[in-house]
Amino acid sequence: MAKNAKGAKNAKKDGKTIRVTWVRSAIGRNKRQGTTVRGLGLRRLHQTVDVPDTPAVRGMIQNVIHLLRVEAGD
Repeated sequence: MAKNAKGAKNAKKDGKTIRVTWVRSAIGRNKRQGTTVRGLGLRRLHQTVDVPDTPAVRGMIQNVIHLLRVEAGD
């Protein structure tokens, strides 16, 4: 747990982010995939958010990559 928290702190300090846009609906998908999309901070289709570039967030993105468009952030 401490390792993940440290990684999140470093991402905030470095300012590295990933821009994620929700482009495909989670209806009819596994409930866990919808929960993962919500966990990334996405609430509506075609919404874009900047998330910290951490291993945990990259894992979440990888699980629902077929529903998202991912770009490099600031």
